[in-house]
Amino acid sequence: MLLGFIIAYLVITLLLGLGLSKFIKSSSDYALAGKRMPVLITASALFATWFGSETVMGASSVFAEKGLISVIEDPFGAALCLFLLGAFFAKNLYNLNLITMGDFFAKRFGPKAETLAAIFMILSYFTWTSAQLIAFAKILTLITGLSEPVGIWLSGLLVFAYTFAGGMLAITITDFIQTIVIIIGLAFITCSFVGQAGGLETLVLEQPKNFWKFTPANDFKSMMEYINAWLIISLGSIPQQDVFQRIMSAKDSKTSVASCYLGGAMYLSIAALPLIIAIAAKKIYPDLHGESLLITAVMRQGDTLTQVMFFGALMSAIMSTASGSILAPATTFAENILKPSLKNVSDKKLLWLMRASVAIMSLAGILLSFTNSSIYELVGMSSALSLVALLVPLVAGLWWKPANEIGATVSMLLGIGVWAIYEFMIPSIIPAMLLGLFASIIGMIAGSKFKTA
Repeated sequence: MLLGFIIAYLVITLLLGLGLSKFIKSSSDYALAGKRMPVLITASALFATWFGSETVMGASSVFAEKGLISVIEDPFGAALCLFLLGAFFAKNLYNLNLITMGDFFAKRFGPKAETLAAIFMILSYFTWTSAQLIAFAKILTLITGLSEPVGIWLSGLLVFAYTFAGGMLAITITDFIQTIVIIIGLAFITCSFVGQAGGLETLVLEQPKNFWKFTPANDFKSMMEYINAWLIISLGSIPQQDVFQRIMSAKDSKTSVASCYLGGAMYLSIAALPLIIAIAAKKIYPDLHGESLLITAVMRQGDTLTQVMFFGALMSAIMSTASGSILAPATTFAENILKPSLKNVSDKKLLWLMRASVAIMSLAGILLSFTNSSIYELVGMSSALSLVALLVPLVAGLWWKPANEIGATVSMLLGIGVWAIYEFMIPSIIPAMLLGLFASIIGMIAGSKFKTA
């Protein structure tokens, strides 16, 4: 029954994406869902931006092992990102009437900055996509007995198919449906597992000393790591294309802003459910650990309804995140790299360039999935790239008049360069991401002192 449910669910999702393709008439329809989505659908899409394998499998397992302070990055940092978007960015970006975040760099700084920003933006999504495909493959392996490589290919091709057909319109509509499935499924599982573990109050009181601690130890290294955890998604995801597309899919700027606040509230509350389930599962099955903690615990339950509800929620979370992480770099590649290099690109041709780019990005994500990196590591790498390269030029471009193309270029290159050196070559007590962010600020200020030709 469980396998039959999974097959049926995947087929319905695929058919929905294919069915919505008939409403795609332009590149704007494909990239931004025609800019006609109401607040609840837009908020659901924003909520689904990161609510995938990292939240349900990665963060929950880390939380069960290390406590509350270990999940500052997600869900707390992710929810904060949506609140910051609503407060400072959504209205400004929406009113610019752009298709991609790369268009902002083109309009504000020029073609060279546009190309460089697009490259860094695209690179940041490969690891995010791979994290989702690895998680999906783990589910298929556990349930069907298929090998993980086969599971990666199957999950990648499925997400590619309905993203290719329906674009952002398919993503926003399926995100709304999948959000409903996520809420119902996780609420059901939470009640089931917490009840078996003796109740919520018992679970809270039984955790080790300092498990619920929310502030760092009073030493420099701990404080730096704490700040780093807060910033990696809360600021690192602000300049990302998948967030931008969801903001721009709203029917107007007020809807866009309201959707950010509602999406943030949804994320902060709903993302708490996998954390609670994880500590309950850990108590029920103390021998379980790692990123497969929840899926293994649910499979041991032997209760078909529980399994159907859980895997429905988990697959919904993964698919909604994976589809967005494929479409975002695809639209950026088509709009900001291919289109400027070609002459007289009609809107119809641009639409097909975007679809072709979806195929390229899907293949890249699938191939990268065959590395041995963990889901948590892959997601962290994705947000770090955009934070050290793209955040400062975006903020400066919106609110600092002296910012220019040289400043933006130096900021991106210096930020990514310093981050890479300290991330991969020179150990530092200060996290590499913070050093890269500081270097990006210096690069913007110093570079903007020079006038572009």
